[in-house]
Amino acid sequence: MATDFRPERRDRHEHDRHSIVPSALRAPFERRTWREFGYHMLSLPISTVLFVFAITTLSLGAGLLVTFIGIPVLAAALAGCRGFGALERSRARALLHHDVGTPEPLRPKTNGMLSWVGAVLKSGTSWRNLLYALLHFPWAIVSSVVLATFWLTGWTLLLYPLWQWTFPTFGDAPGIQLYGDGSEQRTLYLDTPLEIAMASGTGLAVVLVTGWMIRGFSYVDRVMVSGLLGPSSLATRVVELESDRGVVVDTAAADLRRIERDLHDGAQARLVALAMDLGLAKEKLLEDPDAAAAMVDEAHGEVKIALQELRDLARGIHPAVLTDRGLDAALSSVASRCTVPVAVDVDLVERPAAAIEGIAYFTVSELLQNISKHAQASRASVDVWQSQGRLMLQVSDDGRGGADVSAGSGLAGLAERLDAVDGILAVDSPVGGPTRVTAELPWRR
Repeated sequence: MATDFRPERRDRHEHDRHSIVPSALRAPFERRTWREFGYHMLSLPISTVLFVFAITTLSLGAGLLVTFIGIPVLAAALAGCRGFGALERSRARALLHHDVGTPEPLRPKTNGMLSWVGAVLKSGTSWRNLLYALLHFPWAIVSSVVLATFWLTGWTLLLYPLWQWTFPTFGDAPGIQLYGDGSEQRTLYLDTPLEIAMASGTGLAVVLVTGWMIRGFSYVDRVMVSGLLGPSSLATRVVELESDRGVVVDTAAADLRRIERDLHDGAQARLVALAMDLGLAKEKLLEDPDAAAAMVDEAHGEVKIALQELRDLARGIHPAVLTDRGLDAALSSVASRCTVPVAVDVDLVERPAAAIEGIAYFTVSELLQNISKHAQASRASVDVWQSQGRLMLQVSDDGRGGADVSAGSGLAGLAERLDAVDGILAVDSPVGGPTRVTAELPWRR
């Protein structure tokens, strides 16, 4: 799963409202900075408790391994770290506005204690949560101490004009002897306008730097939370593959239903009627040869129509021209049936995998059908090329535009089909046109 480190939407709205102020000056005073500073201040006590718990239970479990009690103790330690991991994900979601997916749950084979212990010990998530407990503690010490020091120093100096009056005046100050024989004394506070302004300016510089330090430190925390407390890349990939498999199965089932419906309502019904007509013609052959000949002639026309329907159906399953001559000829054939002129440019030195070639063909075919039905275009173009081991398709038209994948149209189903084979569908279709749909497919599958 891809991880998004961007602040949430209300932070972006805040950014838009204050865009006239340079970001370097605005950062320390934004709510995001104060939230993230609070996150780092909480990190030290929470990570201390987590570190102590992890070290204590881990040491206890390792020491008791010889008595076989250590295994359940280790499992309890890992389960506790998983609980702390859930707390840290919630804290990152609330204060860093960093949404981390929930890792894969434990799946004990049975309801027994031993099965649960085995599931905890074999879970990669458990060990990654333990590693987070051990690594985050030293990082929390560094981040909280450094940021607290800079933060307090900066704001103390920046606000110095508001509280410097609490010091005694220069004449009343007892002073501190710094050097010499005691005849020269020097105080340790600033009381002239120039000194006060310099102190406040220095504080402002430190505050500005600290604001960006906080964001840099927060980025590191986001990486740690995502990498150690989120779902593993392998588990994420498994979920994606399961989802893609479901899409492929549903698509195949829908295609089978479409073929069955087309056969039942089209060629099959026509052939049944043809058989009945030929039966009637056979009965009239001796009684009324002319009527029988007319019926046979009509049946001959029905045969031609049925054959054409079967050809169209076969083309919808997998066109013969695609198998025999490749994408160039197949797409040119599809383009010739479009209601607007289509320029086809296929620049391939070799053919991709047969499955990818078929998906590319049906993708272009469906996009050209959309142009014929909805685009109100006067011309269109199809470009196909290879780029860095990927098959690229681009279908453009000068129609009215407004195509949207998220609207639940046929483009959404097309995007799902491409995603099932690690493909991508990008639609650029402003209202008023033009429309440009780009598809990217793996070269081999």
